[in-house]
Amino acid sequence: MKKRVFSGIRPTGRIHLGNYLGAVQNYVAMQDEFECVYCVVDIHALTTLEDTHLLQENIREQVIDLLAAGLDPSKCTLFVQSHVPEVTELFTLLGMATPLSWLLRVPTFKEKVKQQPQNVNYGLVGYPVLMTADIVLYKAEVVPVGEDQLPHLELAREIVRRFNDIFGETFPEPKGRLTSVPMVVGLDGRDKMSKSLNNHIELAATPEETMKKVMSAVTDPARMRRADPGHPEVCNIYKLHKTFTPSAVDEIAQGCRTASRGCVECKKELGNAINEYLAPLRARRAEIAKDQAYLDRVIKEGAEKARAIAKVTMVEVKRRMGLL
Repeated sequence: MKKRVFSGIRPTGRIHLGNYLGAVQNYVAMQDEFECVYCVVDIHALTTLEDTHLLQENIREQVIDLLAAGLDPSKCTLFVQSHVPEVTELFTLLGMATPLSWLLRVPTFKEKVKQQPQNVNYGLVGYPVLMTADIVLYKAEVVPVGEDQLPHLELAREIVRRFNDIFGETFPEPKGRLTSVPMVVGLDGRDKMSKSLNNHIELAATPEETMKKVMSAVTDPARMRRADPGHPEVCNIYKLHKTFTPSAVDEIAQGCRTASRGCVECKKELGNAINEYLAPLRARRAEIAKDQAYLDRVIKEGAEKARAIAKVTMVEVKRRMGLL
């Protein structure tokens, strides 16, 4: 019997290269090896979104991106989080077994408080509990994650252990699975690629938009002139070349160090490589976006498949907790 995988992605905008390299390509690769449950986590998005007028559009755009990237509804379950209401019920019940002190120590919570001091809501504090509910509702054993999500996953494992100790063995402890490119640095060269920081490249961007973004990227800050020798190991563009032009990275590094290759040249080459890499995906995306009936069907059928699993889990959880 195949192990079950769960992972979710927040619909705060269209999927970008960081999402794709750090998670989505792993989603696709795992479809044949595991029973995969993938979710657009719209409730999670509410912890940071104060304006939700684009939420429904973002949800559909993300589903299109995921399908274009290679997710196959016949091989995996793809659905929208809020379409399976059992997750919020389990979120509440898991909260009864989760000490507040555990949640307050999570590094990403502290970071979010700094980023949005005007909106430190209960959902932001309880984010890891809802994440745990997402995973264990489907009794997933494997969770493909980026490095930044590992603290949340470890907390999910602690919540599972505590629940099982109190109420009896109910959930498996989920294990993380990192991709080969666990975190992609943004075009500013400082933080991870992120929509909120506007240092990203969307999968659905046009070739012209992609090239413009790449040309604006930060390179080696110590290389002020074309004639200055560079340090590729600290250059964000060089890091992306490792993914998109792997056969040329040694030549690129040598050219940078000897100043025989300039940053502009390096960026143009990367922009062309990214566009070539994404061309088939963008073509698939355009076709999927034309068929809204197909998209509706994928979302509806995905929720039905997910709810079938969720209902069984909730009966067991309620019995364990004395609610049935």
